[in-house]
Amino acid sequence: MDLKSGYPFWAIRGGLSAPLPALAADLDCDVAVVGGGITGALIADELAAHGHAVAVLEKRDVGWGSTSASTALLQYEIDTHLVDLAKRYGEADAALAYRACVTAIDWLRERAADLDGVAFNHCRSLYYASRRRHVRDLREEFAARERHGIEVEWWEADDVEAGYGFRAPAAILSRQAAQVDPYQMAQRLLRRLHRGGGAVHDHEEIVGLQATSRRVVLRTASGFQVRAGHVVLACGYENQRWLRKRVARNRSSYAFVSDPLPVALLGGLVDSLVWESARPYLYVRTTPDRRLLVGGEDDAVDIPARRDARVQAKAGTLLEKARALFPQLPLRPAFAWGGTFAETRDGLPWFGRHEQWGPRVLFAMAYGGNGITYSALGAQLLRATVERRRHPLGKLFSFERKG
Repeated sequence: MDLKSGYPFWAIRGGLSAPLPALAADLDCDVAVVGGGITGALIADELAAHGHAVAVLEKRDVGWGSTSASTALLQYEIDTHLVDLAKRYGEADAALAYRACVTAIDWLRERAADLDGVAFNHCRSLYYASRRRHVRDLREEFAARERHGIEVEWWEADDVEAGYGFRAPAAILSRQAAQVDPYQMAQRLLRRLHRGGGAVHDHEEIVGLQATSRRVVLRTASGFQVRAGHVVLACGYENQRWLRKRVARNRSSYAFVSDPLPVALLGGLVDSLVWESARPYLYVRTTPDRRLLVGGEDDAVDIPARRDARVQAKAGTLLEKARALFPQLPLRPAFAWGGTFAETRDGLPWFGRHEQWGPRVLFAMAYGGNGITYSALGAQLLRATVERRRHPLGKLFSFERKG
């Protein structure tokens, strides 16, 4: 599956790394992780750090799938409002999901701090009302977050203009967000695992999977077998090929990144993520080298050739919207791209066992707008599953829920 179009900024900025060793013989391990993007990298790192023998198998270069096209908005904020999630699953579970995402930001920061050269920057998140009629819902959402101990500030229109230079009816400001280069972080995690003796192999496609009550056997396109106590399928949006029934809807999203901009002109954007209440939403963030990254214009396209053809037009639309918000910025797209993502009906991810495959096959489907935050939670949840421990999010993020 072709997961991206155009020129994703992270891979251009960091460059392709040298290939990892090919699988040369059959392999035995505790856990085989299929997928070498940021989700698979976080899961493998968490398991290996706690004594599990891990093998990672990626059919491309590591990090070269959806990870390289990610805009890496590290937020606790789920695409589904806390108040709407509470209507589906009760306020206790909705608050649990939101608070867990708050803690995931710090968990990711600690992981990044151990990696040379990975810039992880805490920042603010401004969620603004696109239209005046959205203010009532935003106030309700603000009250729910505040009630459950999430640190938020209510901003009126004058506050938004003073802080960011554009007019919006109101906004919620959070100080619990972050920015990271996801491609670089995945690369660093997996190469550290490789240097430590872990089995990490790229350009190894899985063409067969057999699961029994005792083990899982994977068959690679190169003709080798990988035998494991568990397998974690962390293939991103390609994971659905392992399931008879679809559990998410694939869509396309688009982004561009500008040339470097003067700090004086960026103002409050230097340390912020800014996104709107309209759906699909426009969002902006900065990069460590002072570029503005603008994303959105999501559509239902799931055919790579059609997505490819839309990148430049979508970048043009995003440029118009960004210029309308920030006319003081001399914006032009330096690089533009599109990528496939998936969304669930309730905005929550899927982690764990599926009845189709039994207890030894675990899925990691960190779907939604804050997928890397979900990946951090999934790494901890799946380790608990492998170790036969309960996890607070085990049921809510499982296939048992009626999402």
